[in-house]
Amino acid sequence: MTGAIHPAPPTTLVIFGAMGDLTRRLLMPALTNMTRLGMIGDDFSVLGIGIEPGDDDTLRTALATFRASATTAHASPEQEAAWDRLQARVQYMQGDFTQDDVYARLSDRLSGNAAFYLAVPARFFGDIVDRLAANGLTHESKSAFRRIAIEKPFGHDLASAQALNARILSHVAETQIYRIDHFLGKETVQNIMTARFANMMIERVWNADCIAHVQITAAETVDVGTRGAFYDATGALRDMVPNHLFQLLAMVAMEPPASFDAEAIRNEKGKVLKAVRAYSPAKARRNGVRGAYGAGTIGERAVPAFTASPDIAPDSTTETYVALKLMVDTWRWAGVPFYLRTGKAMEIRDTEVVITFKPVPFAQFHATAAEKLPPNRLIIQIQPDEGLSMDINIKRPGLEVDTAPIALDFRYADSFDIGAMTGYESLIHDLFAGDQTLFQRADAIEAGWAAVQPFLDAWASEGAPDTYAAGTTGPAAADELLARDGFAWHTLDPAKT
Repeated sequence: MTGAIHPAPPTTLVIFGAMGDLTRRLLMPALTNMTRLGMIGDDFSVLGIGIEPGDDDTLRTALATFRASATTAHASPEQEAAWDRLQARVQYMQGDFTQDDVYARLSDRLSGNAAFYLAVPARFFGDIVDRLAANGLTHESKSAFRRIAIEKPFGHDLASAQALNARILSHVAETQIYRIDHFLGKETVQNIMTARFANMMIERVWNADCIAHVQITAAETVDVGTRGAFYDATGALRDMVPNHLFQLLAMVAMEPPASFDAEAIRNEKGKVLKAVRAYSPAKARRNGVRGAYGAGTIGERAVPAFTASPDIAPDSTTETYVALKLMVDTWRWAGVPFYLRTGKAMEIRDTEVVITFKPVPFAQFHATAAEKLPPNRLIIQIQPDEGLSMDINIKRPGLEVDTAPIALDFRYADSFDIGAMTGYESLIHDLFAGDQTLFQRADAIEAGWAAVQPFLDAWASEGAPDTYAAGTTGPAAADELLARDGFAWHTLDPAKT
């Protein structure tokens, strides 16, 4: 990270689910990085709550294992020193957070600023907020804030998202709720707005006059592994589209905000999601593809079929892959299709946004017709190799005036030290600082679910999804979705891992 770092105010971070995987893999490495970078000071503390027996040392020992996984490639004396400083301020309170006595004890231990992080299954979100409020733990004063961070999934359809929002907002103000989407903590995602609004040459062509279509891809090589019970009840659409992919879509398609304060940005992002065209069930079927991986090989690893995985019903109709064609009905984007795809057990891990520009109307080249020129493309690489790439055409060396495509590449790691950042550092800092720019508001959450609800409804009564072999790029029907419009998916780079 670069630039001036302003330490967050003194805060106690209360983590529900302190012994869980999310805390160990992501939250604690992020907090250690924040300690090392001066984003939090020695007036910061962690109070973990879990049902497992133990004391402060039990939690510290459990959390210290992150160093053997999350930071192996980037371990440094500075990180070790930061963890030593941080762990002295990590405390544990054993208890069942579905019972009121936990909150009474918690109230006795808290004073001043507090942020409650719900690193627990989604079914507990409403109950925890109910009990926090009932025990006076959400009450704010002029000298102390109380904020609640909630991980996805925020609902499993439009009705449940609306009900959860109503339940939570009956106790606390929207300004106290921080709905986390960790994609928004990634530097490249945040850079989408900067690349657009700090460069006239980009923003001037960022519209339907110049752009043919937009692709947003989140491909994973991992299969469902041990998460079968969760995934069989969720599926790729619910797991990825109304949160991760829609946040990328909103940043690509939003109008310039009146200012860069949180509400101005969230207003513009919300307008985009509300402008996504609502399909009828018939149109949803035509504009959506669902798939489930069969047996295959990823690298040298043999992968069983999704329906042969632990905790997956043999006759499961849950999708592990989804591709959608969406339309954003605004003046800027009228007629421009947005193609979204995400899947598990695919050929490579690759999250990217590809902006494909319209072809030149006429090419005065002896050896190249206009229709054979490859289009200009801006590729925003989110992970694993964060950066930007622009595909353009130049003259091929030789006597004839012929063309050749080249790529202008930028990679963050070549110019900046982004270290072993998890993506949670900026989100947690903003939680403490009270900046909601990178967090989802209730109306945007509901707009996202409204856009995918037609697909959920259309697929509810259908049979098994199309099959694609593990280690490939998805079902053939996804290619046909774009081919109908004369387009093709951007080829995922097999060199990426």
